[in-house]
Amino acid sequence: MKYKNIREEELKNKVGADWFKTFDTTEIIGNIDFSVFPKQADIFGRTPLLWAEAKTGNYDVPTMFVQLILTIGKARTFDKTLPPAFLGAFDFKKIAFIPYISVQDIFYLNDFNWNVTPSNHETKEFKLIAERIEKTLKQKTYVYDYIQDEKELKFFISNNVAKATEVSKIKIDKNNFIPIYLRWLGIVKPIIDVNWDELKKANILDSDFYLADLFVDDRDTQQIADDATIRENLFVIFQNQGYKIAKENIKQMFDATINIKVKETYQHFWKRYKRPPIKEFQEYIIERRDLLVPQDIRERKGAFFTPRIWVELSQKYLADYLGEDWQEEYYIWDCACGTGNLLAGLTNKYNIWASTLDQADVSVIHERIKHGANLLDNHVFQFDFLNDDFTKLPQGLQDIINDEKKRKKLIIYINPPYAEADNRRGDGRTGVAVSQIHKKYSDLMGYTKREMYVQFLTRIYCEIPQVVLANFSKLKNLQAPMFSDFRAFFRAKLEKLFLTPADTFDNVKGQFPIGFFIWNTDKKEVFEHIEADIYDKNQTFIGIKNIWAYDKLKFINDWVKTFRNTKSESIATIIGVGSDFQNQRLVRFGEPFMKVPASNHNWQTTKDNLIETSIYYTVRHIIEANWLNDRDQFLFPNDNWKTDLEFQNDCLAHTLFSNNISRSFGINHWIPFTESEVNSKEKFESNFMTNFINGKLKTEKETESVLFDDKIKIGIYDNKPRVFSEQAKSVFKSGQELWKYYHSQNDININASLYDIREYFQGRNDKGRMNSRSDNETYTKLIADLRDKLDLLADKITPKIYEYEFLKQ
Repeated sequence: MKYKNIREEELKNKVGADWFKTFDTTEIIGNIDFSVFPKQADIFGRTPLLWAEAKTGNYDVPTMFVQLILTIGKARTFDKTLPPAFLGAFDFKKIAFIPYISVQDIFYLNDFNWNVTPSNHETKEFKLIAERIEKTLKQKTYVYDYIQDEKELKFFISNNVAKATEVSKIKIDKNNFIPIYLRWLGIVKPIIDVNWDELKKANILDSDFYLADLFVDDRDTQQIADDATIRENLFVIFQNQGYKIAKENIKQMFDATINIKVKETYQHFWKRYKRPPIKEFQEYIIERRDLLVPQDIRERKGAFFTPRIWVELSQKYLADYLGEDWQEEYYIWDCACGTGNLLAGLTNKYNIWASTLDQADVSVIHERIKHGANLLDNHVFQFDFLNDDFTKLPQGLQDIINDEKKRKKLIIYINPPYAEADNRRGDGRTGVAVSQIHKKYSDLMGYTKREMYVQFLTRIYCEIPQVVLANFSKLKNLQAPMFSDFRAFFRAKLEKLFLTPADTFDNVKGQFPIGFFIWNTDKKEVFEHIEADIYDKNQTFIGIKNIWAYDKLKFINDWVKTFRNTKSESIATIIGVGSDFQNQRLVRFGEPFMKVPASNHNWQTTKDNLIETSIYYTVRHIIEANWLNDRDQFLFPNDNWKTDLEFQNDCLAHTLFSNNISRSFGINHWIPFTESEVNSKEKFESNFMTNFINGKLKTEKETESVLFDDKIKIGIYDNKPRVFSEQAKSVFKSGQELWKYYHSQNDININASLYDIREYFQGRNDKGRMNSRSDNETYTKLIADLRDKLDLLADKITPKIYEYEFLKQ
């Protein structure tokens, strides 16, 4: 058991063979170094016993655990599979264990940054985890030296790790009830003897059966006897070794008891878990039943859970706008309330109304009312806002809507669903876009009818006029060019707006802003501009952003029309998709293909339009796309760029050293150096770029190649030497060193582009993608220096992008 001076992979193999040979240590879980599973799987699969961090050398134990926990937390591995009983950390000298449960709560902290650098010991995240590890190890020693503690280590593994799934049942809590549900779907659901399609029509889902299973007392497998309120609010209950539909208006459609076809399988599954969940988690699980609903149904219903921090902030903004006594003076209706979390914190229950598509959510809110939620039972009701007539509303709410004076004191306060139909007509995804409102206002909404949240806003604006509308939504209705029809008729005055990262909301993974809007629908105003407050994921105010409508402006792809046509020979096709930041990654070069007609989405790059194309490519790439600028549009510039030769040449330099041109496209016309400048062993196939830069392109009289045809001047091409700024010269100098180093290697492609050089040194992975880094230290330094110089050039170019109005400030 001597592990000194061996590589990490060999260390993992030896630890597995010496200490865990009766287990399976071959399975790889994400980026976790080492995992231990039982060798034999049963019908439930295999529950992990240990996840561990491996390090060569003699390493600090808490530091190893910090890295493991950061790895798990960043990838949220515990959401994808059940976590193990133990976490571990080992190096060549020792191995340590801690119970997973002792640090489990760290993974659910709201203000924890999972992207911190593990090697930075000064971050609050590092200190928190390290402190927890040290405390756990002080309470009970779980650190073993391979040689000195051999017997103790073997005993611990055989009596703790090996028996982890046997010693105690897994307790169901708010952190694991979803992974357990995913296992339940594969094992228990198939043995329930019921027609799932028929149940779905009745709005009863498999998750209702899972909830019925959760709230069963293991002592007698009967429904909980001492908490009738939970039973009353379940659609399905477990009773007499089977299930019963508890929803009054549909239970007659099904047999009195829904049987379990293989009871042994059912019993074996639930032997692993401790039911029911302990009291402190029961209300949370019932409240968050929305997490168990399939994504397509959640989108259709709009069951998105607004994070508490944004609920609180939105109510602060309402108070700032309407005054401190707004809850006493105004009525509030959340017409897409889900389980009602947007209403948390409101105080005047007599002025609050809440409706939702799903009766089960109504039951959840009624249950919360019994446990102290500040709402009235008869003010919470089932209502399909996009289909039902207002005559179905409670009389008290109808009276408010029908009385102009009261209606002006009504706040529609919602986080409506963000789902959209799959095609441009807005009728692609069944149940998402097609509604009575969709049909009624189809002509008015135009393209935007495909968005469910726009349907909500449209009905409110058209049928409940003069109200205050306070809603969460994406920013398409303010910025997207295709939403101009919506902006033309939706003329409410936007009074306030704050922006948050979308991925702080449940099940939203994209990097874009979600805004909270306060509209005064009694004031008529076409939206053009607003200053929005910006908050990061921790609710920290980080500044102001100007949000513009672009309805009276032309876009950058309109500018393309002024130079895209050319008859000269192509040196590359450029693809220019869209006009906003969210399409940034799609703007790229492709192989020359003159047969493709020029369009807004592609055109041929030649000597006639190389400068304009370089400006386009640089403008679209030089500013990093992020969640905040995702919807910002690139525009048709003013004419001042035409006389700024330094700006033009800066963009050319930036394009030459940041493009994706590949030798696979054909002859490489993009080499920015001569053969002698990079010590090439052979002549290049093309010297077009250096000739272009130095004003040495030959005219038609001097060559037969149409590549140098000088008859057509669509753009501003002038066959004169180009003068570069100091920053651009630094880029060329840094690039030259990289090219020279590449040409000093053996077995190279003489005509390689920058992309080819990167591929040569970085290689590709098993999926065919270029690796992000190289083992060659000299190349790594050279490419890093080039990128640093490009960053400095980018800093110089960026202000001009706003000055020439490619982007609005």
